[in-house]
Amino acid sequence: MDTDAGLSERDRAIVNAFQGGFPVVEEPFESGAAALRERGIEIDADELLARVQDLDEEGVLTRFGALINAQEIGGAATLVAMHAPEERFDEVVDAVNDHREVAHNYEREHPHLNVWFVVSVADPERVDEVLAEIEDETGQETYNLPKQQEFRVEAKFYVDGPIPDGDIDCSDLGPDVTPSGRGTLTPDERDLVLEIQDGLPITATPYADVAAAIDADPAWVRETIKRFDAEGKVRRVGVIPNHYALGYTENGMTVWDVPDEVVEEVGPEIASLPFVTHCYERPRHDGVWPYNFFAMTHGRSEEESAERVEQVRERMSEFWDVGEDDWDTLFSTQILKKTGIRMAERASANTEATDGETPSTGSAE
Repeated sequence: MDTDAGLSERDRAIVNAFQGGFPVVEEPFESGAAALRERGIEIDADELLARVQDLDEEGVLTRFGALINAQEIGGAATLVAMHAPEERFDEVVDAVNDHREVAHNYEREHPHLNVWFVVSVADPERVDEVLAEIEDETGQETYNLPKQQEFRVEAKFYVDGPIPDGDIDCSDLGPDVTPSGRGTLTPDERDLVLEIQDGLPITATPYADVAAAIDADPAWVRETIKRFDAEGKVRRVGVIPNHYALGYTENGMTVWDVPDEVVEEVGPEIASLPFVTHCYERPRHDGVWPYNFFAMTHGRSEEESAERVEQVRERMSEFWDVGEDDWDTLFSTQILKKTGIRMAERASANTEATDGETPSTGSAE
């Protein structure tokens, strides 16, 4: 697999420019290419399409399209930590992974809590049931760490080269939309979510192709994706890079015991650091887990990763006296499970029982 160093100048520009804000119009590669040309990158729509296709096939991208915010689609997800004794590690991990509700599971460096997994469910009440089952099966206590505040979820990875700040934003192009104010999905919206959750087709007319796949009006598809973006159901539309392919091989989950009275100030400050991809407040667990603030950092080397963690610490110290026992960094040592969050069940559980809106009523751009 090629790494950052193997990308051409043009490819670097594409990766940097379109990690968000890709146009939601009938022929988006036309608009995207025009935006690149305005920044001095000579490329036409066909060339841009071909390069995105190649980057996807080469593994530089994990996908192209809309990044769904599962939290806003329905159901619930939570982060859970537990201890797997060394002599029973495989047995405990297998028991955890056997639960279909467990979507991701990582081993992380920590003297006690070495297994970290995500439980994703359609019914929020099911979380406690799953954790009780895991405890019964393993004999190990679980520590639920649900997100209390989200300060940032924006996993963008830039490379050296043109448009280093990724500041091309074509999200204003396309239909004018108004948030619906609904917390539920219509059946048509559910079908759209499930069709685009793994990406858009990399074609000259991706939104029309999605519409054909679900027997919907193309204008309705564009309107709905753009409205989802405005409502937070979609975090962004664009290229989703494979950060390992770009050389970001080191990821560290930094955890902090931030005084409760300064969390509201600290959160936005840490979230503003460009290399922090995820930033949350989560609960402490007395006697076991003293940390209430999580910030995920990524680096292209151990040295860069350490420098970025230090930058987080320096920013933290502007708000409170950070002691050596007030924070830690948990590096992942292996992926134990990664199967996705079962969007279909979560979306279906949050779908209106009535037919709701019909795609055929969507107006053209």
